[in-house]
Amino acid sequence: MAKRSSKPCSQPWLHVDGAQIQEFGTVRTFPLGLSAQAREYSCQRLNQILADTQILYSLYMKHHWLMRGPTFYQLHLLLDKHAGEQLELVDALAERVQTLGGVAVGDPRHVAEITVIPRPPDGCEEVPAMLSRLVEAHETILIACHDAAARTQEKGDDGTNDLLVSEVIRTGELQTWFLIEHLVDTPLVESPRT
Repeated sequence: MAKRSSKPCSQPWLHVDGAQIQEFGTVRTFPLGLSAQAREYSCQRLNQILADTQILYSLYMKHHWLMRGPTFYQLHLLLDKHAGEQLELVDALAERVQTLGGVAVGDPRHVAEITVIPRPPDGCEEVPAMLSRLVEAHETILIACHDAAARTQEKGDDGTNDLLVSEVIRTGELQTWFLIEHLVDTPLVESPRT
């Protein structure tokens, strides 16, 4: 570990090692009007949803890059828009965990360990498969959010309940609807009537 000088210095501290000051899965004592047990529970549920949302964001970006076919342009833009909205949710979820005194899951390797979203193939899939994969990931997150919102409400954590209902669930439902409408088997151009 680099030795710190008592005099101010413009030299950056490089190669600094430090002790872990808070373990993942613990909460600090914050005067929020919520019990430690309620905050621990909320952080655990939020971190699971956060990990899954980070994976959903990554899936959106992957499929955005790999989009193919006659609806390429529209879907390329739609998936990019949805990815941006998921990234905003990632930040809101992480900040809520921190607000409750917890430690938000942030390292991609840790996210990969705790997510329940199935891993996609490494290669490029057909468009309906990519869209279906996004819908399934949304549903996994929505099921978890509905349950977590109800349980955090029971524990008096109105802030977590509000975040889950007003932001994560509403965004997820709307994005799912947009994706599902692209999975309906209708022709791109109506055939002329004879």
